[in-house]
Amino acid sequence: MSSPRALWQGRRIHFVGVGGAGMSGYARAAHALGAEVSGSDAASTPFLERLAADGVLQGQVGHRAENVPAGPGVELVYSSAVPAENVERRTARERGIPERTRAELLASLTELRRTIAVAGTHGKTTTAAMLVHILRSAGMEPGWLVGGALGEGLANAEWGTGEWLVVEADESDRSMLSLSVEIALVTNVELDHHASYSSLAEVREVFRRFLGAAPLAVVWDRPELLELRAGPVAPYDTAELTLTAGGSSFAWQGRRVRLQVPGAHNALDAAGALEAARLAGADETLALTGLAAFRGAGRRFQLLGASDAGALVYDDYAHHPTEVAATLTGARTLEHRRLVVIFQPHLFSRTVLLARDFGRALALADVVIVLDVYPARESAAAHPGVSGLLIAEASADVAHGRPVYWLPTFADAEPVARALLGDGEVCVVMGAGNVDELGRRLLAR
Repeated sequence: MSSPRALWQGRRIHFVGVGGAGMSGYARAAHALGAEVSGSDAASTPFLERLAADGVLQGQVGHRAENVPAGPGVELVYSSAVPAENVERRTARERGIPERTRAELLASLTELRRTIAVAGTHGKTTTAAMLVHILRSAGMEPGWLVGGALGEGLANAEWGTGEWLVVEADESDRSMLSLSVEIALVTNVELDHHASYSSLAEVREVFRRFLGAAPLAVVWDRPELLELRAGPVAPYDTAELTLTAGGSSFAWQGRRVRLQVPGAHNALDAAGALEAARLAGADETLALTGLAAFRGAGRRFQLLGASDAGALVYDDYAHHPTEVAATLTGARTLEHRRLVVIFQPHLFSRTVLLARDFGRALALADVVIVLDVYPARESAAAHPGVSGLLIAEASADVAHGRPVYWLPTFADAEPVARALLGDGEVCVVMGAGNVDELGRRLLAR
């Protein structure tokens, strides 16, 4: 039987949307397996820049027909955010080049390794990152495909040399159902992707199918989640939880787990990661050592630095009300004079349906700044009347007089934020778009 590397060597794969957190990881894996890779994205991203720095590929900024490699044997893999009318996809069809979704490629990668797939509406990236750190600490040399940098200088993906592969399983396009999974981990289930699902019941059915296809399962110990799994299951939760300034500790398997990342939500993610690692055979003592050294995944309450006035500026990827509330609650454990949040809504469809919930979650901060919507794959024309103002108004309604600002652009928000941020304050820039750029602008010059 041919080795996986032998099957991939000689393949020529062009990635459209390669600057994304997921697609850049798949390009890394394909390159590690011996394929010749190329790619493009609409804009430069940190993931695209690191692909070039690590010698994986020199990604092209901008989509053009000439980006698609000429010659025989080329395959094109595209992100779910890239439409059929994209010029590179159209060029591929005109040349007879086969197109594959990123989900198809991920599915083929999970067939090569024993796979732990982390699924859930919230917490996937952090849980998967923690799991990778645990397995590495236990000497198991896992591969991983994760939607963010793992911290400690680790990229968002690596093929590894061990027998296990850790991946994020995405429910947004149901691609989680195509994966070959040995251990399925589910953190939570909520309705988030409103353009893909009409109800929570529909989401739950997809998670039920995901869990049913895996021999082993790790699920947060909640009745509504456990009922989604018909077979054997390892439930998890945090016991004897203690929150400290910038960290936490809890009991697990008769031991004390200590974390350097704040908030009850991070402790819960850690408990899930530990259970999955235990099923994979990780040494428990080494697992706890690896977890204790974990300082957070990229864009998950990541400290960017300090402002000129001495305020600490953090970046977080939260883009659902549950995530926003969890992050701000965790931020409250830090020593602070005031907690300032700058929120960039993600997707018009999510904004209009969850505006009231976003408003309540953001009101946990002392000062709220709301930016306009980051459209991602949606267009403003298709959602008339929808803007970040809906969330700002909803937050003002429940903020009990605390200041709420509607500042649509970075140019509007930056001077106001600079004037607000003083010594001893904590600022969290938050959202799944490019709001981290604004966070970096606020740092000391």
